[in-house]
Amino acid sequence: MTTLSRNYPTNWLPSIFDDFFDTAMPRRSAATAPAINVIEAEKEYRVEVAAPGMNKDDFHIHLNEDGNLVIQLEKKEEKKEEQEKPRYLRREFSYTKFQQTLLLPDDIEKEKIGARVADGVLTVTLPKLQPVEKAPLKRHIEVL
Repeated sequence: MTTLSRNYPTNWLPSIFDDFFDTAMPRRSAATAPAINVIEAEKEYRVEVAAPGMNKDDFHIHLNEDGNLVIQLEKKEEKKEEQEKPRYLRREFSYTKFQQTLLLPDDIEKEKIGARVADGVLTVTLPKLQPVEKAPLKRHIEVL
């Protein structure tokens, strides 16, 4: 753990106000977003989202009106413990919410997108469009 120290005058009162109104230091946030990997293979792209402790019911994945992939994660958990003597009630709340929107490339077969959760990782498979073989364009054109 790193300790930051400032050189304040010997009077302690200004340091309280400096700590209160000092905006030079960024505020710390307890919120974290899951790690995401995007992998390109020959026939598909794969998006992997770290989701330890989550199951398939915690996810909602859809394409929005702009054709972008939206991955939403929401998990609510409440634990209660009751004891007889003395009467003690303990509650622990846990709430996780995350949303990520990914712009998809044009070579995705949007009808065949799939997703699965295994071993704490959500994997979304984005199949690439397979090139259509075209007939050769070389031909003879008759002049009329």
